[in-house]
Amino acid sequence: MRRKLIAGNWKMNLGLNESGVLAKQILGKVKQNILKNADILICPPFISLSQVCGIIKGSGIKLGAQNLHYENDGAYTGEISATMLRSAGCEYVITGHSERRKYFNETNSVVNKKALQALNHDLKVIICVGETLQEREDEIFESIITEQVTMALKDIPSEKMNDVVIAYEPVWAIGTGLNASPKQVIEIHALIRNTAEGIFSKDIAENMIILYGGSVNKDNAKEILSAAGVDGALIGGASLKPDDFVFIAEQAAAVK
Repeated sequence: MRRKLIAGNWKMNLGLNESGVLAKQILGKVKQNILKNADILICPPFISLSQVCGIIKGSGIKLGAQNLHYENDGAYTGEISATMLRSAGCEYVITGHSERRKYFNETNSVVNKKALQALNHDLKVIICVGETLQEREDEIFESIITEQVTMALKDIPSEKMNDVVIAYEPVWAIGTGLNASPKQVIEIHALIRNTAEGIFSKDIAENMIILYGGSVNKDNAKEILSAAGVDGALIGGASLKPDDFVFIAEQAAAVK
């Protein structure tokens, strides 16, 4: 049975001290019964990874990064490598977030290279996919999602698929206060799972964790997390509010 995963993407927020404070607040509110039934992941800015790692070490809360470069090392000023993330204590890394695609021109090919690099260095990878409002209105969103998933999973060995998470984040719902309806979420999650089955096998697809992201908050979390095929959430703004974030994790742990 797939475990629920609640991942907090802090984005470009909080300095070193503030990150430490938030990590301690989350740690103080997470009860062990939550972690028995769900995984909790926090993804601070790069500068805070080591500090946050020290705070949550041994707690069961997992640490992730928001991005990585697809090369091992070299003259890539301002970038960060998989080995650097591992040395800072990361278990996960996010790739393909729509903000990376939009503002930094990351293509499906780049997302795939980053995913392969992460997996080659024993990092679990959360691959984000999602359509824009225009693509949904034009009714081409299914082909967009299928292409994103297919390209992202290219050349990934089947034995590495246990370390792959897909996050469906409709671009029109990120930070807008809007979120996809349960029916829309169920349909896209099924599409993603069917696409993975076509590439690998039914067994691999059935075991793959698929998250929903896009204005998830304490008020809509239960409905979203209860939708068929939803294995958790990738949370932005609400992950900066410890009470809300832990409440969402509690909702995830309670879903049967």
